[in-house]
Amino acid sequence: MPGFVEWLTLGAGKIPRISTNLSFADRMGSWKARWNIGRMNYLVPPGLYAVGHPDHDSPVLVTANYKMSYDLVRKVLGGKNCWLLILETYGINVWCAAGKGTFGTEELIRRINASGLARIVRHRILILPILGAPGVSAHQIAKQTGFTVKYAAIRACDIPEYLTNGMKTTTSMQEMTFTIYERSVLIPVELVEAIKPTVIIALLLFVILSLMQGYVSGLMAVCAYLGAMFTGVAITALFLPWIPGRSFAFKGALTGFLWSIIFYLLSGGGWSLFMTVAAFLMLPTVSSFYALSFTGCTPFTSRSGVKKEMRIALPVMGCALLSSIFIALIGRMI
Repeated sequence: MPGFVEWLTLGAGKIPRISTNLSFADRMGSWKARWNIGRMNYLVPPGLYAVGHPDHDSPVLVTANYKMSYDLVRKVLGGKNCWLLILETYGINVWCAAGKGTFGTEELIRRINASGLARIVRHRILILPILGAPGVSAHQIAKQTGFTVKYAAIRACDIPEYLTNGMKTTTSMQEMTFTIYERSVLIPVELVEAIKPTVIIALLLFVILSLMQGYVSGLMAVCAYLGAMFTGVAITALFLPWIPGRSFAFKGALTGFLWSIIFYLLSGGGWSLFMTVAAFLMLPTVSSFYALSFTGCTPFTSRSGVKKEMRIALPVMGCALLSSIFIALIGRMI
């Protein structure tokens, strides 16, 4: 059990007391999860935990059993005495689990009853993260358990201030940020997700272009594709607010077009008209596709908005890709 200190024996049974200090293993685990290494199994057992030396009047905070969420919450609670109720979200963070329904009403009721929480605390207040609100029906929780739901903040780092200020949520605690740092930490997992298809496509490009025009052309094609992929995954994400347009696919296409110009200049130019047109169609398409996949990582989009954008963007991408191949083949035959 991560952070385990000792068992507390109460009337409701044994409850683990946990440390608010993260170990090297905890930090390494978070780093691995960022790089998609064991990310889907990065979880802690659900249940009730004690932080510090809580008593019958100590606040009860609720979070998901995704270990990164668990670590983010416990590390900001140093010096606090509270209870931490962990829901079974199958290793999914609060926001995504609320959308899926696992951070939801039924699971919260189940954990309240299973932990014997009503026998441990005298008050009847549960403190939830704001991003968990879509999955929880507060009136059903009150009706079936007697506990009142309060929403504290979006970010775990605001919890100490929330508790200190008498459980008052300030405007800043309700504001969703998406800074360049917050965007950059999401890039590694997207890069790892892109590795397998990238390797396959890069090998195909190298073999085909090498057979048609020599290995130098094959290497150039691989470099062009890798650059387009990286542009869509990383560059578009980093500069997201400053790239014109609202559509992620359009933003990715713009950065991909810029990469096409840069690569053309770096390679010395001199391409045939057909190959130039084909490249300037294909590379922005690749960047656009990978930029579109970033929609699930941001607070800028909604499920319906993403579906609408995909319905429009994917056919356009398909047409652009087929056109680039067709133009390249014509250029080869002429």
